This record gives sequence, structure tokens and C-alpha cells, in this order.
Amino acid sequence: MQTRAAFLSIISNFTLVVMKLVVGIITGSLSVISEAFHSAVDLLASFIAWLSIRESIKPPDEKHPYGHGKLENISGAIEAGLIFAAAVGIIYTSVGKFWHGVILESIDLGIAVMAVSMTANFFISRYLMRAAKKYDSMALEADSLHLKTDVYTSLGVLVGLVLVKVTGINLLDPIFAVGVALFIIKAAYDITRRSFMELIDERLPDEEIKKIERVISGYEKYRFMLGCHDLRSRKSGSHRHIDLHLVVCHNRTIKEIHDLCDRLEGDICNELPNSTVIIHPEPCGLDEKGCPPDCKVLVEGRNNL
Repeated sequence: MQTRAAFLSIISNFTLVVMKLVVGIITGSLSVISEAFHSAVDLLASFIAWLSIRESIKPPDEKHPYGHGKLENISGAIEAGLIFAAAVGIIYTSVGKFWHGVILESIDLGIAVMAVSMTANFFISRYLMRAAKKYDSMALEADSLHLKTDVYTSLGVLVGLVLVKVTGINLLDPIFAVGVALFIIKAAYDITRRSFMELIDERLPDEEIKKIERVISGYEKYRFMLGCHDLRSRKSGSHRHIDLHLVVCHNRTIKEIHDLCDRLEGDICNELPNSTVIIHPEPCGLDEKGCPPDCKVLVEGRNNL
């Protein structure tokens, strides 16, 4: 269940916030405290993701006939904003430390907590990504990518602390903190772009469009289906909306065309689950006198449905 996966992320981030904050205060490490702040933002983002998923899976209603899926995209955009704010805060604090100096104690404890954080986020991120692919959830994917960046930032802080321990140069700590912040900004940009592309109704990915086209081409055997055009698509959360125009022989009955559209819609939905497909049939434009005597549509159309 999507909400269960999102709630697991909340529990994990809450635990890491407490651990990092306590160890950061004990060691005096700016990079560890920065990571605690980052994890606090992660916690808020995970909570927002959990709320958005809980609401987005609700069925369509009178006020929201297309469902509530875009709440997941809004959640992703908010999460990206929080990540960016955390990065700015880290950079601001780090610059101050360059001027006032850094004093670190109990570095081994800081190294240990960052190793634990890196390991926990690695496994939680993988779990969330599997759930995101299973449920096609933008909110879970954003949360997974967010935690994946935490793995790398935790690794950066860990390496920085090890270098401080080996070299005794405490200023390496805020330097690595700035590096962590820059990496976080890149993650914020990626999540923002993905969220907004779906909010402005970008079409489905090329590989999904090709799947739709392959299904349509498989219907060429129905001779009175003469072609299609104006294929449009968009995504709302995990739900896809697809519509197209189907050119059919004007001699076919409404029932024949309706049955053909129903079958085509069903096959597209089988290929791309969680989709709504709307087909607008239109006549070929020829009257019966304009059709050639050996027109395969007239001769074989009925037998091929």
C-alpha cells in the first residue's frame, strides 16, 4: 500500500533527525548538524508525501471528475522547495563557520551516525522506489529520489569527518557541508522539473506513446478502421488520460463502431494500466457512390469485426 510505504519513510526520517541532532551537538560538527537539518526537511517532506498519497488515491467525485492525482505532483513540487531551502540554510551556516572557525569533538561518534544514516536511507530509498514503480506514484518516487540523495550526502559528510580525523584540519567540515548543499540543490532541480512537467500536462513518455501506437496498429485487420489522428495524452498522479480520433468507414453501424472503440480502449488499458481512454470516431468522408467497387471496407468489413 502506498500510504504504508510513505509512513515508513516518516518513521525512518524521524529516527535519523534525533540521532543526527544529538550527535551533531555532542561533536560540534557543522556537517552532521546540517544533515540533521536536512533530515528534518526530509521528515516534513515525507509527511507531505504521505498526506498527498492518502488523498490522491481517493476516487473521482462530483467536484473532481478527473480524480485527485495531481496532489502527488504538488507534493513533489513542495518537497523540492523544502530541499532547496535546506541547501540554502546549510550554505549560509557554512560560510559563517569559515569566519568563526570550527571545533570538533568525538569525531568517531559522528562517523558512526553518518554510516548508520547512509545505510538506512539506502534501503528505505530502494523500498520506496519499488513501491513507486508498483503503484506508479510520483510522490513515492520523489521521496525515494530525495532519500537517494541523502545516501550520497551522508557519504560526503562521512568522508569529510574521516579526513578531519586523519588530517586534523577542521575547516574541511564546513567545506564538505557546502558540497553536500550543492548536491542537494541538484536533487531539488530534478524533482521540481519532473513535478511541474506533469502539472502542465506534458504528454506521456515516448515509450508509452509507442505502446499506444502499437495497439492501434494491431487493429488494421479491422478493415473499416481507416486510421487515427490527434492522439493526446497526459498524466495526473498515477492516472493516465488518453484521447484520439478514429477514422472509420461511414457505412458501419453505430454498434459496430462502438464495439470496435470498446475493444481498442480495453487493449490500451491492458497495455497501460490505470488509464482512461476516450475515442472520438469520425466517418471517412466518402459517400457510397464515392467508394470503389472493390472497396475492401464494403466487402470484408462486417466479417472482420
